[in-house]
Amino acid sequence: MKKFNITVNGTAYEVEVEEVKSAVKAAPAPKAAPAPKAASTAAPAPAKAAVAAGAGEHSINAPMPGKIVKLVASEGQAVKAGDVLLILEAMKMQNEITADADGVVKTFNVTAGQSVKVHDSLVILG
Repeated sequence: MKKFNITVNGTAYEVEVEEVKSAVKAAPAPKAAPAPKAASTAAPAPAKAAVAAGAGEHSINAPMPGKIVKLVASEGQAVKAGDVLLILEAMKMQNEITADADGVVKTFNVTAGQSVKVHDSLVILG
C-alpha cells in the first residue's frame, strides 16, 4: 500500500492505494451460456415498411429514440393540430406525439411495441 495526500476543492484527503501487478495468465475457458427462458410477454409486432409522404402530405417523425406504446388515432381519422396520434415511451417516460397541423391520418409507419430511432417517420398526415 502507498499513501498519498490529495486535495479536492480545498479539502485535503489522505488515501491509501494498493498497487496491483498484472501477471500474464491463460484466459479461463468460457462457460456455456444458460438456456434462454421462455418470454413471458408476446413479442413485439414486426416493423411495417415505412411509407413516404406524397404530394400534399407530410410526415410526423420521432423526436427521440424509443418504443411505440399505443396508437391513439386510427388510419383515415380526421385530426386537428394538437390531437394525440400515438404514445412513444423513451427513458421510462410516455410522450404524446401530436399532430402538428389539421389533416387526415393517411397511414401509420409503426405498430405498437416497435422500437424507433430519432427522425423515423411515425405517421403520414394528408
